[in-house]
Amino acid sequence: MKMRTRLLLTALVLLSAGFYLLVDWVVKDVRLHYFITMEEALVDTSVILAEQFASDPEVSASFERAFSAAEARRFEAGIYNHVKTNMNLRVLVVNREQKVIYDSRGELPPGAAYEWRDTRLSLDGRYGARASYEEKGNPDSLFFYVGAPILNGQEIVGAVTVGKPVSSITPFMKQARVRLIISGLIAFAAILLLLLPVSLWIIQPVRALTQYARAIRDGRAAARPKLGHGGEMSELANAFEEMRDTLEGKQYVEGYVQTLTHEMKSPLAAIQGAAELLDEEMTAAQRSKFISNIQAESERLHGLVERMLSLAAIEKRKGLEQTEIINLSALIDDVLDSLSLIAQSRNVRVEVRLEGTPEVCGEYFLLRQAVANLVQNAIDFSPQGGEVEVQVAAGQITVRDAGAGIPDYALNRVFERFYSLPRSEGGTKSSGLGLNFVREIARLHGGDVALRNRPEGGAEAVLTLGGS
Repeated sequence: MKMRTRLLLTALVLLSAGFYLLVDWVVKDVRLHYFITMEEALVDTSVILAEQFASDPEVSASFERAFSAAEARRFEAGIYNHVKTNMNLRVLVVNREQKVIYDSRGELPPGAAYEWRDTRLSLDGRYGARASYEEKGNPDSLFFYVGAPILNGQEIVGAVTVGKPVSSITPFMKQARVRLIISGLIAFAAILLLLLPVSLWIIQPVRALTQYARAIRDGRAAARPKLGHGGEMSELANAFEEMRDTLEGKQYVEGYVQTLTHEMKSPLAAIQGAAELLDEEMTAAQRSKFISNIQAESERLHGLVERMLSLAAIEKRKGLEQTEIINLSALIDDVLDSLSLIAQSRNVRVEVRLEGTPEVCGEYFLLRQAVANLVQNAIDFSPQGGEVEVQVAAGQITVRDAGAGIPDYALNRVFERFYSLPRSEGGTKSSGLGLNFVREIARLHGGDVALRNRPEGGAEAVLTLGGS
């Protein structure tokens, strides 16, 4: 499972649980505050009625008539989204002995015992309230009762208790619950939408580091991902870079020692053989020939070492150092001037095709070496009297020759270190480091180099540069 999916699923589970608990807690809290508001209103009502009964003990008859008429009245009171059509207040009056004087619902006859907490505490001069179910097992039958003492001077002579069913506020609690759930779902959806870019923000550095690690694994050129300064991701990128340097350093030394040893065997054997033969009796012409062989092989070794040192210096670099805007037309002219004698000796004509005024940002010295290497290869592999074409465009230099092309078996190996092919017309092999050198220079300039056969014959090298 991908990390992004795991993050989203984890966030989904945590958010779901969190929102459920939050909404449940808020609904319960809202329910409690509805109950508090309801109880507070009952307190006011009970106190007013207690004072009314205390001022006129005979008021019960007129109160009963008024209360009965009020209960019988039908009305429509639009309270928010709820329409109230009848009164559901219950009033009970008891004397000092907790005997019923008046019951608005008529369920308890006068003289019946009413021994409940609300009136008992009120008769003791304390605050009396209770919540009871009128019908056992029916949650909608829950009533709140609040009592108040009836005073005759300083003496408590009775108590009034006022009750109201919780079902009267149930519609409002349901509406509040629905609004809370809808608001919670909207917030939940909004947070999920925000999580998508956040997850991308978190995952992007991981993806960049993954691609970087795969490039290291495959031996491809790759720059360290830019993950800012400081932080765990930046430290991890630094660790990857250090690991890459260490691994490449070890592989670099091991590979170079092996290949350099192999390549040096042939010229060293030739030098050793010629030196041994010089101890024997021979003519001046033979001695001169062996001395020439020693000099030629020594130059070959010297060139090999120089190329190795140049390539090693390039490969260890992480980027360009002294960049400038380079006119590629002028660079090509410089290269062709330096190779004019080689081209004339092989009777090879070099044609240049320019597209616009191409320029590139880079290091002149390195680019000149890379282009010179490609053009010299094209001259070396061209037949006597052949033609080399150099096409220059923005960010790209193409060098074409009219030689025999590259054998199929060598197409995938021409950029390997020390791998080379014989030049045309029996020419000797090169060091096999030139194209590898060109590729490193191209990659330092944010580009690459490709070599392929042309359908009409010959080979084509395409050097692309990213700094144009």
